[in-house]
Amino acid sequence: MNRTIWRPAVLTVLLALVLAACGDSGGGGGPTGEGSGFTPPSVPTQQSLGPGEGSVNLVAWAGYVENGSTDPKVDWVTPFTQATSCKVNVKVAGSSDEMVQLMKSGEYDGVSASGDASLRLIAAGDVAPVKVDLVPNYQDVFEGLKLQPWNSVKGVPYGIPHGRGANLLMWRTDKVEPAPDSWGIVFNPSSPFKGKVTAYDSPIYIADAALYLKSTRPELGITNPYELDDKQFQASVDLLKQQAGIIGEYWSDYTKEVQAFKSGSSVVGTTWQVIANLAKADKAPVEVVLPKEGSTGWSDTWMISSKARHPNCMYRWMDHIISPKANAQVAEWFGEAPSNRLACGQTADKNHCTTFHATDEAYFSKVAYWSTPIADCGDDRGQVCKDYAEWTRAWTEIKG
Repeated sequence: MNRTIWRPAVLTVLLALVLAACGDSGGGGGPTGEGSGFTPPSVPTQQSLGPGEGSVNLVAWAGYVENGSTDPKVDWVTPFTQATSCKVNVKVAGSSDEMVQLMKSGEYDGVSASGDASLRLIAAGDVAPVKVDLVPNYQDVFEGLKLQPWNSVKGVPYGIPHGRGANLLMWRTDKVEPAPDSWGIVFNPSSPFKGKVTAYDSPIYIADAALYLKSTRPELGITNPYELDDKQFQASVDLLKQQAGIIGEYWSDYTKEVQAFKSGSSVVGTTWQVIANLAKADKAPVEVVLPKEGSTGWSDTWMISSKARHPNCMYRWMDHIISPKANAQVAEWFGEAPSNRLACGQTADKNHCTTFHATDEAYFSKVAYWSTPIADCGDDRGQVCKDYAEWTRAWTEIKG
């Protein structure tokens, strides 16, 4: 990503992502190919594409629908309108909760939902299944993003993948030796870095603890860090309460994390690749790794409203935003891996897809994407798993 292009927008974008994880639902497990197992309300699927209606109303994260007003060089909306005669109107949302409420109004045709909103929208009947045959560019979407727990139900697609990223471990190379390869460094109660460990400030971070316990305490039987029964959940919460004793700061503002690593007040903790890139650009001696236990991560999805008044323009928008050129533009501006494999040939920074591991499915196979924790465990345990409301209550206790 060209730092001179994305820096003016990145604070708003990153805060939007942080807030996205703080709604009343959250993240998703590793790839299954099956999608989520609950039965959603019956909502008809559009079967054919008709003439455009002249406009489309979107709810989106900051940085996803750029028309040149933020930066004249950053504009994938104007070419869309010129090609389709569909004028784009966008409401930038600051949280997944806000997105869910806006979509209930029926005033919007589509939304760029994160994993902590997508299942809520499906379960409420606020979005419709997607006929992917009406989205030609879908054929070039990475297979690892299709029919996943956060964008499908029982093999039925409910959206078009937009992009993805992993939550990584970052450390100061001059303070932390040897280079860590495990999340254990941020959970060690006897850590020599006590007071200089940082963690992501969100209830969804409970999944990070669960993912670590999946590897280190196999007797708990954790298979999906978002499907936690009482024993598994309590073990994760206990680990985080223990971790709180060594945390110097929970981060939710990227500028503070960059400054903390630059000053040395933080020397190890969770981050995103785009934040690491910025920290390095600001001369902080940091490196990142996807630890051996794997990591959590995120993938956003364009979804069409079940009450869309401009469905044909919405389908055209979904095809446009994952077209190679537009998908490359938004991936660079936002700081993520594109969803369309052909976008890698269109990025201005020819190393962008390498930096963000866009084509590395082995890398992303280790990522447990955010999805909504619900009571249904998705297996023979039944309705005994903790839902996101309980995750939120527990997070308040963890932070004290």
